[in-house]
Amino acid sequence: MTFSRRNFLIATGVAAASSTVLTACSSGNAGGGGKSGGDKNTPKVTGNKATTIGVGTKADSTGPAPEVPGAVKGGTLFTMDQLDCDHLDPAQIWSSYEGWITPLFMRGLVGYKVAMDGTTTLVGDLATDAGTVKDGGKTWSFTLKDGLKWEDGSDITMDDVRHTFERLFAKFVTFGPRYPQGWLVGGDKYKGPYEGKHLDSIEIDGKTVTFHLTEAHGDFNFTLGMRAFSLVPKKHDTKEDYDKKPFSCGPYKIDARQVGKSMSLSRNPHWDPATDPIRNAYPDKFQLQFGFQSLASTDRYIADQGNDQHTLSMFNEVAAERVQKVLGDPELKKRVLTHLDTATYYYAINTTRVTDVKVRQALNYAWPAQQTQLIRGGASSSEIATTIISPLTPGHADFDLYGKKAKPTGDPVKAKALLKEAGKVGQKIVIAFQQSDNAVKQAVAIKSALDKAGFDVVTKQVDKTSFYSQIGQIDNTYDMFAAGWSADWPGGYTALQPTFDGRVIANGASNWPQLNNASVNKAIDAASQIADPDEANKAWGAIDRQIMELAAVVPDYWPIRNWFHGSKVGGFVYDSGNTGIAITKLYAMA
Repeated sequence: MTFSRRNFLIATGVAAASSTVLTACSSGNAGGGGKSGGDKNTPKVTGNKATTIGVGTKADSTGPAPEVPGAVKGGTLFTMDQLDCDHLDPAQIWSSYEGWITPLFMRGLVGYKVAMDGTTTLVGDLATDAGTVKDGGKTWSFTLKDGLKWEDGSDITMDDVRHTFERLFAKFVTFGPRYPQGWLVGGDKYKGPYEGKHLDSIEIDGKTVTFHLTEAHGDFNFTLGMRAFSLVPKKHDTKEDYDKKPFSCGPYKIDARQVGKSMSLSRNPHWDPATDPIRNAYPDKFQLQFGFQSLASTDRYIADQGNDQHTLSMFNEVAAERVQKVLGDPELKKRVLTHLDTATYYYAINTTRVTDVKVRQALNYAWPAQQTQLIRGGASSSEIATTIISPLTPGHADFDLYGKKAKPTGDPVKAKALLKEAGKVGQKIVIAFQQSDNAVKQAVAIKSALDKAGFDVVTKQVDKTSFYSQIGQIDNTYDMFAAGWSADWPGGYTALQPTFDGRVIANGASNWPQLNNASVNKAIDAASQIADPDEANKAWGAIDRQIMELAAVVPDYWPIRNWFHGSKVGGFVYDSGNTGIAITKLYAMA
C-alpha cells in the first residue's frame, strides 16, 4: 500500500503510540501472483498463530452477513480521530485509513467477509462470487447480483460497472493504485470515458463484466478488493467534485460533511442486506469526528463519559503517555484491540549513490535495531524486522541474513570488516530524517552505531510535509532515508513489485532505493506468472531474500497497532483483508 498519510504520521512519530501484543495476528493469502489459497508455511507472529484468507463460494457471497453474537440494532456510533479522509472518490483512495471507513457507503465487485473469530474470506460483494478466471489468469469475469440499488433507489447497472473502471484513466485521477490501468489490454492508450469511448478490454455481456489483461494475474480478484475499485454511478459522476461526496450503494449515505471536522451518516433505505454478505449495519447513524490528537482521545476513553462510551477510533491509538496506565489496568485493557500491522518500515539505501553491495551489507550489520525499538516505546510498540515482506503477508519467509536476532544492537565488528574488504572505511553516509522529536532521537542512536562501525554519518532533518517529495526524486542527495510499505492486497506481488522493480523507477515513484537489478526484475516477472499459491509464495520469499542479499534496504520494524474505544461499543474484530477494524460489524450497546 502506498505510504499513506496514516503510515507517514506513525513513522514520523506524530501519531505513533506504543502497544502490546494481546491478540492473534492474521495473514492474508492471495498466493502472490497466482490463485488464492492458504500458505501452509505462514510463520507464527509474536507467539500467535497466523490465519489465512481463502476465496469463498457463491454461497459465501450471498447475504445477509452472519449475525454478530449479542449485537443490537439502533443507536449512534461516534468516531474520534486525528484525520479526515484525503479522498472519497474511490479511484483516488490509496490509504488504509480511508479503506477502513468507506465500506459504510461503498461497495465493490468483491470484498472481505469477516467472521467474529477473525476468519476472513474473499467473496463476491456486488458480484455473485469472487470471480471466474480463464486463460491462466489473463481473463476474469464477474456477474452482478440482482436487486442492487443506489441511494436514490435507481438500479446499479452494467454501465455503472464499466464506467467505474474506465474513469480510472481520467486525467483528474491523480492518486490511487494503477494496477488495472497498467494491466488491461489497450490501457496504455485509453484516455477515459468522458469523450464517449469505451475500453474494449472491459467487455459487457448481460450482467457479466469480463476483464482482458495483457498478462496473467491470478490474484486479480484480490486486486479488485481494494476500496479504489468501488463502484461509481455513471449518472451521478461529478468528476473532480465526486471526491467531496460520493454516491452510496452501501448501508449508509453521507448526510453532511465539514472537511477536517465531521461527517454524518444515516441509513441508506435502498440498501438490501440480502445482497450483502459483508456488512451488518447495526447502528442507525455514524457520526465521524476529526481533529483529535491521540492523547486527547485516549484521555476521553479513560474517562468514558457520555457519548464517548459509544465512540471508537479507527486511526488514533493509545497515546504513548498513557500506554502503561491503559494496558496496566485490566478493565481498560479489555477495551483495547491490538494487532501487528502489515507494514514493514525500513531505511532505503540509495543504490545509485551507495553502489558497493558490501557497504550496504555493512549498514545492515551495524544497524542498532534494539536501540531504535526502545526509542519507539520498546517491544510493546513494534517488532524488529529482518525481511521486507511482513509476516502477515503471503510470501513472507523467515530469514535473518544480518544476524539481528543474535545481535539486535548491531554487529560493528562484522560491519567494519566488510568496509575494510571494500576499502571503504570512513565512507560518508548522508541520512535524511523527518523533523520530529522521535526521529531526532533515532538519528542520534543510528549515527552513534554506524560511526562505531566505521562510517562517517551525516544526519539531515527534512520537513515532514515535503519529506517524501524530496526522497522520491531520482536525483535526491541522500544515501539513506526512512520509508515503508504495506501490501495493497494479501500477496507478494504488491509487497515487492512497486518498490523494487527497476522498471518503475521515476520521480515520485516508490522504488526509493532505485534498485534496478536485471535478475530481480526477471524474478518478479516469473513469480507473477505462477498459478499455484504455495509455489508463488516460495518465489516471493526467494525474491525478498535476493533483494536483501543486495542490501537495498535496512529492515527496521513491524509496527504493533493498538486501538482504544468506549465501553458501549461492541462487535470489535480485526479485518485481515483491509488490515484494520471491521467497521461494518460494530454495534452500539444500550
